[in-house]
Amino acid sequence: MTETDAPDTPSAPPAIRSETATRATWTVLCVDDEPSILSALKRVLRSEDCQVLQAGGGTEALTLLEQHPVDVIVSDMRMPIMDGAQLLAQVRQRWPHTARVLLTGYADMNATIAAINEGQIYRYIHKPWDETELRLTVRQAAERQLLERERAYLQALTHTQNEELKALNTGLEQRVDERTAELQQANDQLRRTYLTSIRIFSNLMELRSGVLAGHGKRTASLARKVAQAMGLPEDALQDVFVAGLLHDVGFLALPDSILGKPVGKLTAEEMASYQRHPVLGAQSFMALDDHQSVATIIRSHHERFDGSGFPDKLLGLQIPVGARILAVVDTYDDLTHGHLTGAPLTEAEARTILQRGRGTQFDAEVIDVFLHITQEVKPKPIRIESVGTEQLEPGMKLGKDILSKEGVLLLSAGHVLTADMISRIRRYAKIEGLQLELDIRLP
Repeated sequence: MTETDAPDTPSAPPAIRSETATRATWTVLCVDDEPSILSALKRVLRSEDCQVLQAGGGTEALTLLEQHPVDVIVSDMRMPIMDGAQLLAQVRQRWPHTARVLLTGYADMNATIAAINEGQIYRYIHKPWDETELRLTVRQAAERQLLERERAYLQALTHTQNEELKALNTGLEQRVDERTAELQQANDQLRRTYLTSIRIFSNLMELRSGVLAGHGKRTASLARKVAQAMGLPEDALQDVFVAGLLHDVGFLALPDSILGKPVGKLTAEEMASYQRHPVLGAQSFMALDDHQSVATIIRSHHERFDGSGFPDKLLGLQIPVGARILAVVDTYDDLTHGHLTGAPLTEAEARTILQRGRGTQFDAEVIDVFLHITQEVKPKPIRIESVGTEQLEPGMKLGKDILSKEGVLLLSAGHVLTADMISRIRRYAKIEGLQLELDIRLP
């Protein structure tokens, strides 16, 4: 037998919570009438994140407990005047939230049973003890007590909150609707800020190579349209969009000599380095738990449907659908902007080349949807008017991106201006000494 039934754990008052929160470590009290045993216990527990108190007997231990909060008490069984069973029985009555551990010899089994019954000990450990077992037992006892205190606090807090909720019986539905609307607005703002941050990073990344300027944004926008036409859920649409913006983040690890060349003109050695960029890009997302699906798309966007792509030579539907979409759109943008051969192709020429890769390089379904979208869906004409900073008004929508003199993205097209944003734009123009005129989208 190594563990008894759980000790009594009456509900702890909320004050325990603040006491637990303010103490940096947990505290263990070691009780034995032999100083050598106390020294040995302290040495064993030295590696634990705890404060060790020592007492040479039961009376001294009770005095210490009155003066210091203790999470775990470890007591020897055989002690003069007050043995371990008697001590732990008093501890149970007076400090029920202190875990109780008994050190005992094999000859003390009857006394140990008494301690189990009267002191409701957490565990008993035979002497001579195993150091690992002793450390683990004390640590688990302390963690258990802290969790019990936290549970008692949370139960008390829950009870209090439930009572408060019962009092909120007037206009509750209206308040819930208002709060829901606020949360939705905050969530929408957070999502816009997140996507804007991704766009800004993508823009900064592309500044390194002028030939890539705008590539991520164009690829992301068109890839999301394809994914939407294929009926992908909302979270998958965002993953495809973010992956489109950042699919070439691995280029940051490549030398300028490679980035400055069209892919079709790379040497064999340069091509080997180039083919590492999806892996490097995916690895940069290792620490982001919520972006592993994005990392997977980035890693696989150069795979071919026939299994001859890189880096993993995935075949057919083994390739994530987001990567299959990105492969088509990325190649299309590369062809129309000269990234592959150095000479940009017309949209019709690029579409023809993509169609030739249907079922071999590209997923046939993705190609069909892509060709349909790029052929049939045409953007509606948008009226754009240049407006000076002094004529800006809240509610106006940007028709084009605002870039700094260095080419850094300040605001994306489609951003709706607020009074605060207009003030920031005017301040920026004044500091930089610029006469800014913004392209505003008109109804």
